[in-house]
Amino acid sequence: MKTLYVDAFSGISGDMTVGAFLSLGLPWARLQDDLAKLPLAGYTATTTSQLVNGITATKFNVQVEAQGQAHRAFRDIRAMLDGSTLDATVKHRAIDIFTKLADAEARVHGVAPDDVQFHEVGAVDSIVDVVGAAIGVTFFGIECAYVSALPLGSGVVQSQHGPLPVPAPATVELLRGFTTRPGDGAGELVTPTGAAIIASVATAGRAPDMRIEAVGYGAGQRTLQDRPNVLRLLLGEVAARTVTDGTDADAQIIIETNIDDYNPEFYEYVMERLFAAGARDVYFAPVHMKKNRPGLLLSVLCAEADRERLAAIVLNETSAIGVRYYPVRRMVLSRFTKEVATLYGTVRVKFARTPDGHENVAPEYEDCKRLASEKNVPIKLVYQAALAAAVAGGE
Repeated sequence: MKTLYVDAFSGISGDMTVGAFLSLGLPWARLQDDLAKLPLAGYTATTTSQLVNGITATKFNVQVEAQGQAHRAFRDIRAMLDGSTLDATVKHRAIDIFTKLADAEARVHGVAPDDVQFHEVGAVDSIVDVVGAAIGVTFFGIECAYVSALPLGSGVVQSQHGPLPVPAPATVELLRGFTTRPGDGAGELVTPTGAAIIASVATAGRAPDMRIEAVGYGAGQRTLQDRPNVLRLLLGEVAARTVTDGTDADAQIIIETNIDDYNPEFYEYVMERLFAAGARDVYFAPVHMKKNRPGLLLSVLCAEADRERLAAIVLNETSAIGVRYYPVRRMVLSRFTKEVATLYGTVRVKFARTPDGHENVAPEYEDCKRLASEKNVPIKLVYQAALAAAVAGGE
């Protein structure tokens, strides 16, 4: 499975994350095009290459042109994202990041999440950073992510609430369950935005063995005396145990619940939230329940480390009053993804190698959908062009 390792030896912030994704291979034009779908004005985004302690890193910067945009309520940001034309997966990932941040701020300040007023994180640059990170996660098709021990820094940081200890209270709430190094480093190394991205994308716990395919470095704002101020992202495939027929085997769990009293219009949203939060698969099956009521069996395939997070989404979003879970093992074909050029634009294509040496080839639906809309052509034409390019071995 496509895996991301966040090597945050100097901490993490939103702009460092976007810079690292650009360094990893996220096309600058793709990021600009997607950010343009956000109903947000008054800023200019730029990217530059910097040499940090001998390491070539990408610096992502957002220059805010307008004033008075620093205060936004969570409900306003959520409405802004919901009303955007962003890809559904990007949209829900960004909303999930802000939801985790709102929940953390709500616990700190003793208010309802919807009433949380974002100050620094409600500013234009932070919104762009969060959406940029969501674009990166979606572009690379990341199925799971892990993070190194996080240096929490030390000292005091100034905020709209006045001086706060480092790490900020919301940052501490967001990093519950993750391995941290309190007191490591000077100043604020993990920002609330960076912590929210980690809480949404990454799994707490030791990273599995993986085959590294690409490495990216994102540059931070400050110069640190004891380490290079960069965020390193490693992209690769989990090195699962190979069994005799050439497939890979790994351990997963199934989370299930039966539902017979929920508005079916909401199921699409629930599914998108579960996928954005790291589910490997989500599916519904018709069942007959007590008193012969028609219902649905909701099943979620995921890693054990994601169980609590995904079960919480099911219980929060649906009318279910409980879930059950049990371990399963699966066999999966060796897979890889590459981009191919077509008449309509670039499309990611998935390849899966069967035990007898043949390949299953499947163009990425979301890429085909986006290009079909942009070029005003039938999606089947984009799909067929991508399939032909992939079979021909085009890049």
